[in-house]
Amino acid sequence: MSATLTAPPRKLTPDDLLRLPDRGKWFELVNGELKELNVSTLSSFTAGLIYFFLQAHVTSHRLGWVFPEGTSYHCFPDDPNRVRRADTAFHVLARLTPDRVAAEGHLTVAPDLVVEVISPNDLADEVNAKRIEWLAAGANLVWVVHPLQQTVHAYRADGTVRLFGPADALTAEPVLPDFRVPVADLFRLPTSPGA
Repeated sequence: MSATLTAPPRKLTPDDLLRLPDRGKWFELVNGELKELNVSTLSSFTAGLIYFFLQAHVTSHRLGWVFPEGTSYHCFPDDPNRVRRADTAFHVLARLTPDRVAAEGHLTVAPDLVVEVISPNDLADEVNAKRIEWLAAGANLVWVVHPLQQTVHAYRADGTVRLFGPADALTAEPVLPDFRVPVADLFRLPTSPGA
């Protein structure tokens, strides 16, 4: 009887992800392995609303860069083969240059604010791992948004956590001290005129 040796599967690199169709838009890379993103229609809609509110505030005050769902980040020093995609992300103006934004590839600077919107198929352990990774990479604030419960957990780099419910105004201290939006507005679905 002879044993057959097989080589372990090759780990993918961040550059490999960019060579996939659509530049790997529906995947993240963790420890060199592809992880399919869990996306729902409601989570995408909610991420779009949050992007809209952040973009309006940031643009009117000229504070920095807001990126929509799908932007890829290769900014995790503990894993050179990790690429994550935030549902929305904000960078303070001084931390990201126009040249870097125009360059091809993944962003290598961690966002100051990361938004993760929960989809029905997201696992709690995976969401928690992403939150920890973002903060370890240098994010100052991570919002974990729950569309079905209509709540937002705000995790700060200093270890404090705050829960915002439907009756609260969502804030973004210390990243955007003047930002305020009613939490209920983040989950407001379109209605027909007169309804």
